[in-house]
Amino acid sequence: MAETGKAAQELQPCLVAWRRRLHTLAEVGMDLPRTKAFLEDALKEMGLVPRHLGAGLAVDLTGEKPGKALAIRSDMDALPLREETGLPFACPDEAVHACGHDAHMAMLLGAAALLAERREALSGTVRFLFQPGEEQGRGAANLIAAGALWGMDGICGLHVGRLFPELGSGQVGVRSGTAMASMDRFEVLLRGKATHGALPHQGIDPIVMAGEFVGALQTLVSREIPAVRPAVVSLGRIQGGSAFNIIPGEVRLEGTFRAVTPEDREFLARRVEELARGVAALHGGEAEVLWEKGAPPVVNHRGFTEAFRRSAGKILPPEDLVDLEAPTLVGEDMALYLERLPGTFFFLGGGEGAPHHHPQFDLDEEVLWRGTALFVRFALDFCSGAEVP
Repeated sequence: MAETGKAAQELQPCLVAWRRRLHTLAEVGMDLPRTKAFLEDALKEMGLVPRHLGAGLAVDLTGEKPGKALAIRSDMDALPLREETGLPFACPDEAVHACGHDAHMAMLLGAAALLAERREALSGTVRFLFQPGEEQGRGAANLIAAGALWGMDGICGLHVGRLFPELGSGQVGVRSGTAMASMDRFEVLLRGKATHGALPHQGIDPIVMAGEFVGALQTLVSREIPAVRPAVVSLGRIQGGSAFNIIPGEVRLEGTFRAVTPEDREFLARRVEELARGVAALHGGEAEVLWEKGAPPVVNHRGFTEAFRRSAGKILPPEDLVDLEAPTLVGEDMALYLERLPGTFFFLGGGEGAPHHHPQFDLDEEVLWRGTALFVRFALDFCSGAEVP
């Protein structure tokens, strides 16, 4: 194993401690004061100078030789759930790092620490980006508007966990081209006419409308999008009514649709609205539809991904570097950076257990050193001028 890997392994106890502390500090959304304060203190202890960038943090580390500039990004925010892991370092608040962002931050801190110790070996500049609001799909745009990518030649990041079931714990998945889907939110308000539950003929029942709409959504992908192109439509919330014997005046539904092509993304948005309005009109009701655009698909630059693969091969045995056959329908606002700069987003297997966004989600901490080592090795290679095909 290369020296970089050994150094990252030696840092493993610190990575675990950072991850656990950040786990207890879990915060939701764009405003993460406790998380940012911890990160600032840790970075200053390394002799680095963090600065506020939009709602996030950025740190530039410039080596002693000229070279390229690479941004490495970690998300920071948690999910609005009550944790059920039983871990001694569980967050006491209504927030939990159930998607691995605590590990992402710890691994990026580790990369900053190791590169700060190797400044004389570093060419060019590495910018460490700590981004809030990924779960809301708003954080990347905030940092980009604040200048996060100014002066950068490329960008990379990772996601830990179980997004790709073919990845064992500690294995790294890479994929050129589309790696993750777009992530959009929709909201439908079905309006009818309230009435007594015993006199349904005097009203217009939005609950019946909602039932038909839910059923119609189930064939939207299976019958209207070619099976070779992954897509999904899911409902996460249905809300309506106040009593067992009252037919309400309206029902609200909220969900998401995901696609791996711009055409399918636009198609799903149009068809969700057409189905909602059509079902409502059939019953004499009305429908209001909101489409809230999130991030587009995550598309990895082919040459950049190949360059990362070569660097990763210096750290990992061949069996732990996996070519992913198909994208996941999970979304990520890393896509916004990759629209503007060549880069890659790779995936680190995080062990078995509950899925992402589950209150019992946890990960195998033994993999943390690998993420740090991969960041460091690639930064040293890329910034020194390693060729990107």
